[in-house]
Amino acid sequence: MKELIKFIAQSLVDDPEAVTVEEIEGSHSSVLALRVAKSDLGKVIGKMGKTAQAMRLILSATSAKLKKRVVLEIIE
Repeated sequence: MKELIKFIAQSLVDDPEAVTVEEIEGSHSSVLALRVAKSDLGKVIGKMGKTAQAMRLILSATSAKLKKRVVLEIIE
């Protein structure tokens, strides 16, 4: 899932080398912390948060198969 989010984010931004995804694991859930360049933050979030919402939807569908809760945090 970490690689999936990284691939999607790198496809959206102007500076793909600045994209990092850090996974913080828990017993029943995980948090994916997505960091992008400050100038690319708007591209990842999208208009009214639509792009971020779509990424979270894909992530929740993927994590449902693994029976684990995964949360996406976009960090400035």
